[in-house]
Amino acid sequence: MTGSPGRAAGVAPGRVVSVNVGVPRPVSWQDRIVHTAIFKYPVDGRVPVRGVNLAGDDQADRKVHGGPDKAVYAYAREDLDWWAGVLKRRLHPGVFGENLTVTATAVTDAVIGERWRIGTVELEVCGPRRPCYKLGIRMGDDGYPRQFAAACRPGAYLRILVSGSVGAGDEVIVTHRPAHGVTVGAVAHAFYHDHTRAPEILAAPELAQTWRKWAQELLDRDRARPSRRDQGDA
Repeated sequence: MTGSPGRAAGVAPGRVVSVNVGVPRPVSWQDRIVHTAIFKYPVDGRVPVRGVNLAGDDQADRKVHGGPDKAVYAYAREDLDWWAGVLKRRLHPGVFGENLTVTATAVTDAVIGERWRIGTVELEVCGPRRPCYKLGIRMGDDGYPRQFAAACRPGAYLRILVSGSVGAGDEVIVTHRPAHGVTVGAVAHAFYHDHTRAPEILAAPELAQTWRKWAQELLDRDRARPSRRDQGDA
């Protein structure tokens, strides 16, 4: 479904709870020092958003973090609350390393290619997060990334289409929602729970290249595998 220039049909606006940033810092992990920028905290006022970052934010390892398809990471306040209940601990905005903590916004159910207008910025949803060991460092539990992945509440990475600024309290307005229907949650589910669904996510042309590459390679491998008919009865 293609929305109007103002707002996608039938989609009520959400809101930014907080804008969170952080820079790389050294931490001790498994008897060695690693650098991570996963420690992000809310900031006040308007925050410039341009290129592949928010002002005051950075990534420690650009090989696996950051870049155009991971410029902004959003997570739902409702999912933080769900995790707080599961983990029996209070979780503040930014605890998962998200740049935008949002509320009343469908993040897991956001359609790949969906566009969000926040403040003077326009962003495009391009895929879910794939947690690494640094999320375990942040949570004080090396096993937590697996638990996070299994829950299929991954948050969403977004590209920056139009630079500008964002701030806490801004509306999250969905201005466009593609008709293909491939969601952030569907991509995560295909990767973590059901590889047979991988071909379906290729229906989203806006999907981040890393996810397209994974799904296409899986599809090509399956096509190259001999069928039982080809193998005969022996």
